Amino acid sequence: MLDFLAYLELERGLSRNTLAAYRSDLLQLASFLDARGQTFLRATHDELVEFLGELAGGAGGRGPVAPSTLARKVACMRSFYRHLRREELLEHDPTAELRGPRKPQRLPRVLSRGEVTRLLASPAGTDPLALRDRALLELMYACGLRASEAVGLSTSDVDLEEGLLCARGKGAKERLVPIGRQALAALEAYVRKGRPLLVAGAVQDRVLVNHRGGALTRQGLYKIVQGHARRAGLEQKMSPHTLRHTFATHLLAGGCDLRSLQEMLGHADLATTQVYTHLSAERLKDAYFSAHPRATRQG
Repeated sequence: MLDFLAYLELERGLSRNTLAAYRSDLLQLASFLDARGQTFLRATHDELVEFLGELAGGAGGRGPVAPSTLARKVACMRSFYRHLRREELLEHDPTAELRGPRKPQRLPRVLSRGEVTRLLASPAGTDPLALRDRALLELMYACGLRASEAVGLSTSDVDLEEGLLCARGKGAKERLVPIGRQALAALEAYVRKGRPLLVAGAVQDRVLVNHRGGALTRQGLYKIVQGHARRAGLEQKMSPHTLRHTFATHLLAGGCDLRSLQEMLGHADLATTQVYTHLSAERLKDAYFSAHPRATRQG
């Protein structure tokens, strides 16, 4: 098991959170198998199905596992047993025919253009923290950044002259994303007038810093976004990731092609990006049925 986790970290570049989840999943499976006098190497397909069935049914009084969590456990088990096959520790993969539950596809929540305008107008003033907050919100909306990507930006990742930034996404994958005109102006104002006062001459590589000049954390970013969402009357409608969803949906609505959007979002699989086409279609239908005088929504 340790060899597998090391492989995931060093060769696949999975995040610490994913590694911790996979470790927990395998320890849970090991405990299940041990209670039946079995091991990873001797486990059968039927035993793995039984394991998943107990989780789905809430055996042991713990309550049923959510479909999304169950799907992750299936992905972990399949990856683990493929690794054992590569290492020639197994002849037959007991997960070859294993299927997880279909996760219900929930359309992500997005902001309207008016709501985005209200949110971005929330950090008022020219003090260093207001300049930082405006730059942060503008960048997340203009570039579709994940929270981890935003706080991880270093000064060398941003090219103000070219209007580009390098985002480091999941699995340490890098991608170049253009910075829009208004976001670039907000970033330039922060870098030149706000950030120097916050770092106060200290050596700091991160672009976004806290009030003491240290690197901004994901928790700190979340508080900033939620604070401005509350002031804009949007607290119940968004999280930091909502800005990423909104970026993607607004780009598609403006005519961006799916492949370009996939690249800007850093999605490995185009199918992940395609959820935004469904979202755009739903918004188009809502606009149509609310505006057309002779349209009536069925059902």
